[in-house]
Amino acid sequence: MTDPDGAAAPEGTAAADAPAPDAPGAAGGTAASEATARAADGPAAADGPGPGTPGAADVPAVLELREVSAAYGPFRALFGVSLTVGPGEAVALLGANGAGKTTVARVATGLVAPSGGAVMVEGRDFTGSGAFKFARAGVAHAPEGRSVFATLTVEENLTLSFRRSKGRDGVGPGLEQAFGLFPVLGERRRQLAGTLSGGEQRMLSMARVLVESPAVLVADELSLGLAPKIVDGVYESLTRLREQGSALLIVEQHVGHALDLCDRVALLHHGAVTWEGPSDHAADRVMAELFEPAAP
Repeated sequence: MTDPDGAAAPEGTAAADAPAPDAPGAAGGTAASEATARAADGPAAADGPGPGTPGAADVPAVLELREVSAAYGPFRALFGVSLTVGPGEAVALLGANGAGKTTVARVATGLVAPSGGAVMVEGRDFTGSGAFKFARAGVAHAPEGRSVFATLTVEENLTLSFRRSKGRDGVGPGLEQAFGLFPVLGERRRQLAGTLSGGEQRMLSMARVLVESPAVLVADELSLGLAPKIVDGVYESLTRLREQGSALLIVEQHVGHALDLCDRVALLHHGAVTWEGPSDHAADRVMAELFEPAAP
């Protein structure tokens, strides 16, 4: 198996202990209002002051990577990456193909265990935990590609996800909300997911996450392969999700949308963060690092 960031990844690199009810490759979200309570089910807090103790920040970051390194077998993909997403904040992680962006997304959601450093969720140490523990703590992952069950209908895909996260009584309201966000899915609710267009499959993957209102959504290359009109709709949905209180980590190559949506930007180059700052100061730096040719 080859990792999207260009490194050869051995089979089984992604966390195998994540539960199967959600779509392939996706760590499903949980309600933001329940995230703090369920975070207590995670591993013990890291050494040092935790939330609410002297010397700790009043409000811990909802997601934090501390000097994280990661590898696929002998191939190193990340080198000391530090990144913080505060409650309700939107952060864009930008970089060229092969920079390590997808690996950051995987580490941040428990799909890949870091080889060094720590991953913190609301002040608690989740380093090395399975993806299902991240999901229970409110960390949702919208992975690159089309994470749907192709042989199930649109409605069946959504029902599986909502029954797990909301219970039987929450399925109906969840479906209603999903079809309100993406009316085309309501029109195709009886259609097999595998027969949808690429953009419609992406909508289906996003609908599952958006309805569940996670504490933080890690979205990997949402615009990849989609028509501009569909990309606009997806980012409108992300704006609504943020208005509901969810934080966002947007891993993206579509620079314009990412800069418009996000508060801060981090640039990733060859597995390391080379610059971080407010989005309104990022345009020139992004152009210099991503689009200007390297000196001979």
